[in-house]
Amino acid sequence: MNQRPFAITLDVGSSRSNHTGSWRVERPNYVNRLPPCNNACPAGENIQGWLYEAESGDYEAAWRTLVEENPFPAIMGRICFHPCESACNRVQVDEAVGINAVERFLGDYALEHGLRLPDAGPATGKRVLVVGAGPAGLSAAYHLRRQGHHVRLVDSSAQLGGMMRYGIPAYRLPRAVLDAEIQRVIDMGVEVMLNHNVDDIEIERESGRFDAIFLAVGAQLGKRVNIPAGDSARILDAVSFLHEVADENPPLLGRRVVIYGGGDTAMDAARTARRLGATEAVVVYRRNQEKMPAHVEEYEQALGEGVTMRWLSTINKVDADKIVIEKMRLNAEGFPEATGEYEELGTDAVVLALGQDTDLSLLARASDIEVNDGSVQVAENLMTNGRGIFAGGDAVPAERTATVAVGHGKKAARGIDAYVRGATPEPVAKHALAEFATLNTWYYSDAERTQRPELEKVRRQDNFEEVVLGLTERNALFEARRCMSCGNCFECDNCFGVCPDNAVLKFSDGTYEFNLDYCKGCGICAHECPCGAIEMVPERI
Repeated sequence: MNQRPFAITLDVGSSRSNHTGSWRVERPNYVNRLPPCNNACPAGENIQGWLYEAESGDYEAAWRTLVEENPFPAIMGRICFHPCESACNRVQVDEAVGINAVERFLGDYALEHGLRLPDAGPATGKRVLVVGAGPAGLSAAYHLRRQGHHVRLVDSSAQLGGMMRYGIPAYRLPRAVLDAEIQRVIDMGVEVMLNHNVDDIEIERESGRFDAIFLAVGAQLGKRVNIPAGDSARILDAVSFLHEVADENPPLLGRRVVIYGGGDTAMDAARTARRLGATEAVVVYRRNQEKMPAHVEEYEQALGEGVTMRWLSTINKVDADKIVIEKMRLNAEGFPEATGEYEELGTDAVVLALGQDTDLSLLARASDIEVNDGSVQVAENLMTNGRGIFAGGDAVPAERTATVAVGHGKKAARGIDAYVRGATPEPVAKHALAEFATLNTWYYSDAERTQRPELEKVRRQDNFEEVVLGLTERNALFEARRCMSCGNCFECDNCFGVCPDNAVLKFSDGTYEFNLDYCKGCGICAHECPCGAIEMVPERI
């Protein structure tokens, strides 16, 4: 029979001689609140959980907690734009915890020490087709194998990774890291078919006898715009350009390159052009910096590497050695309007970075699947109107980031698992959010955020060496310890130590309990809890 671990109490003499429970109007209650970092993570990571393990120095335990949800910490620690840090309560004390930097440290630690992902689950006999080997497809394959399902992963490219390989340059994501984390997933027993085009999803399902399908087709078609151009004008789309560079077959751009667009892909194209020998890489964008969709760190890195910006401008015409740009102005609603003022700008090539589309031609026979504005429409569990067909990542209406795609892969895998088992998944209730007002920040001293080192700018000019480097173990440990454990007990013993009535029982397993026979409801424990894991609730009558 299981027994509760023994309780520890303080000896305070006669203070326990009188029962005081009948005096209360409120009683304390231990709670678990949802940390804002966990809430903001598109991949659904238990960030606070793995930070707790990391701050104790048990990096393997931290990594294993992390990969329960996301099998790619070394990748995401490099390319995720960390919305978790924007949500971090520590922002209101000094600076956000460097969650992304610690995640990368754990990912690199696991690669260095040869840690393996969990084994595949017992075979279920169910077969699932995953179309697309980018972050969504690979994430789904990982979670489906853990559930014991057979997975066939198909992709039209020659290598795995999708836009992580063909859209993100190596100076942001080294290929050795990408390959190593992908290989761990494949080693779980995933069947892989590369250079395989799926032209008709229904034929593919029938020929492979699949019980379910996950569409994880990436947005790898660059959008075009109708710009008047001379016969010898050199115009490329950014998606194809970056793909060719990833295939080690970069196109010849010349010395002066103009990039048309204002997103992260535009910044990547401009920085890549500089590495390929362009002495001038100019980004032309029709709005201002405030309206630019590129993430701040991408923009700042580009400026630091010599990329220049032409704000409030649009390309009117492209010739062999120049473009004509028209100056714009923003109207009262913030939309750009033409001014009728023109200017010439010398250039050898123009790269269009105006967004991407997804090729959904494989759904031509699947008439029951609804497609609106180039996106597959899905239910909450990511299932389409088609029987047993799920979709996620760039194929559905959502923010197009690798971390969102990883989260979609996990969510789709859970939906597919329920579907093939004939089960109805139960919604998981969320705890209340751990807000800053519930914390007692007096206990948290100022601790400046650790900045990741970077490759010197002079060493970036003609190569694709990694630019943003990792933390040392000492720095990663310090950064993990900056976490305030918002809303969840971390066994600090404050409640145990400050209770004037010795009404807090501490058990040998690190948990606590209130002895309500002696608690008078003074609320000191809740007031002095650093992380807001105690609330005062009205006494039941």
